[in-house]
Amino acid sequence: MHEQDWTGRAGELFEAAMFGGDASALDRSDDLLDGVEAQLAMARGKVLHVRFLNDREEDGRELVLFERAAELYRRLGDVSGEANALFWVGCWHQVVKGDGATGMPYFERSYALARSVDDRMTMSYAIRHLAFADKDAGRFDQARERFTESVALRREIGFRPGEAAGLVALAYLAAETGDPSTALRRLDEAESVAESCGAKAVSGWIEEARTHIGAQNPR
Repeated sequence: MHEQDWTGRAGELFEAAMFGGDASALDRSDDLLDGVEAQLAMARGKVLHVRFLNDREEDGRELVLFERAAELYRRLGDVSGEANALFWVGCWHQVVKGDGATGMPYFERSYALARSVDDRMTMSYAIRHLAFADKDAGRFDQARERFTESVALRREIGFRPGEAAGLVALAYLAAETGDPSTALRRLDEAESVAESCGAKAVSGWIEEARTHIGAQNPR
């Protein structure tokens, strides 16, 4: 919702309650403002997460923001919003704190909720991070299945940068399980996808992966 939309609507509801005697306008105001707060919390939390990825300095506000968003979306009955927020709560535990075990239930709940409303974007994120947990635990076959599902979901919805990132994850998994030729093919595919959509950051990940995999498998 654009700012002028929600501020105008909030003003109308205030006047309806204050001057028109419409008590139901108060509940409608709560719903409206909860929705705006949830969106703002998500946006701020994701900015903090990218800052963490850039400088590796933890900011505890990130978790607070995502948990607040999940609470608000749950209250509003916004299943897709709740699924997305729960994914990011899990991401905090797994990525920021390095605690994949604590993150897993959030990813599982996120995936289940997103699937119930066919939110394939959130599904692709949740299943991807479940795959990382599988990989870390040595469940390589399950990790491969989940990474592959994530890539397929992202292809279906045209999320090209995410598709390229998923292919990089499959490349690392192939290298770790002793299949460097498949790993390099995955990276070639990822590079093609990343270049087609201008995903420069992912292109950097691809180069890092080539160096890493080459170092593990010298000719």
